[in-house]
Amino acid sequence: MDQRLLPDRLLIVETPNHDPAADGLETPTLTDEDWEAVQRYAQAIFACGMHSIHGPSHWTRVEKVGLELARETGADPTVVRLFAMLHDTCRLNDDKDPGHGPRAADMLGTLIGILLTIDPGRLVLLEQAIRHHTDGQTSEDPTIGTCWDADRLDLGRVGTSPEAAYMSTDEGKKRAAIS
Repeated sequence: MDQRLLPDRLLIVETPNHDPAADGLETPTLTDEDWEAVQRYAQAIFACGMHSIHGPSHWTRVEKVGLELARETGADPTVVRLFAMLHDTCRLNDDKDPGHGPRAADMLGTLIGILLTIDPGRLVLLEQAIRHHTDGQTSEDPTIGTCWDADRLDLGRVGTSPEAAYMSTDEGKKRAAIS
């Protein structure tokens, strides 16, 4: 995987083909039980408490907005949902915690293979989206960009208005402009 950070805050991630069907493979479907297991896992490891501004109510809003955006952007809804549930799970506090994205990305190895299985391409997208979601970058990848936009469009919860300049997708930019 080749990744380069460009001066204009754009993250380029070259990923392996994340469409297993194109290779004649069947894409594993996550069951309701899988989603519930991920949610239980996220809540179990989250140190800030269930009423945290970065906790389950935020994850739910990010999931809802992310899935709405995905219909417009073509993002992978499985990755968007997993991102929503996992991106802030390794926060140590509700204040500044610059290492929480990398910690959550590193934690994926514990989750993947134990609670659920996703194909390698999706795992790369999920890992990159989680690892870099606080870096202030944008992404041309529709799935990573949708994840980041969904998170940033919920900045109102902390008294900050989302800015179109920090949105990756056209739909995210439109929503930020009217918020």
